[in-house]
Amino acid sequence: MPRYHAVLFDFFGTLTRCVQRGSAHRMTAELLGCPESTLTAVLDRTFYQRASGRHGTAEATLRWVCAQAGVHPSDTAVRAAVASRHRAVRADTRLREDAVSALAELRRRGARTGVISDCTHELPAFLPQLAVAPLLDVRVYSVQLGRCKPDPALYLAACHRLDVRPQDCLYVGDGGSQELSGARRAGMTAVRLAAPDLAGHLVFDTERNWDGPVVGSLSEAVELVDAVPAAC
Repeated sequence: MPRYHAVLFDFFGTLTRCVQRGSAHRMTAELLGCPESTLTAVLDRTFYQRASGRHGTAEATLRWVCAQAGVHPSDTAVRAAVASRHRAVRADTRLREDAVSALAELRRRGARTGVISDCTHELPAFLPQLAVAPLLDVRVYSVQLGRCKPDPALYLAACHRLDVRPQDCLYVGDGGSQELSGARRAGMTAVRLAAPDLAGHLVFDTERNWDGPVVGSLSEAVELVDAVPAAC
């Protein structure tokens, strides 16, 4: 049996390369009749409110964002902007080269796998079409659970769905949302992914003083599954 029975991953910046808002977001702003810089500022400062799902559906949430930005587009424009934003977030999402191979290797070794993501409505809609989808045993989305990291509810929800104990789980993340400390407080072993590309990553409330283990790639994280704990 592997040392860890399950390995849980953050999504953006962990299973994916660094995320930066691409040019496709400009269309969303245009559809809403909002300056792109204004929309971006509102999206940045309201991330956790949106990621917790507190404003309802994707359409309702975008209407609320528009109100914060001081614009009031038509229902038709909002619906078009929701579709545009979905395409834009999907376009920003590029899986790491070793994401599929790392997940496949974990499953080969007998470990279960999952994602715990602070996200808005777009990720649950498009993740099933990604190459990693068949290799994930569980997916926990903040926007569906109504909580964001580092709330223990997300980590414990994954454990419950996998029928594993937190102490039998390894958590891998880039450190956004204080996720590593959150995983550790929930009883998991946490490791930070410090890939070189993450210097330009769009991230909120990053964990700057992490004192735990660090890996440079997903492939390195895989090797921790069977590693013998260091002697105390």
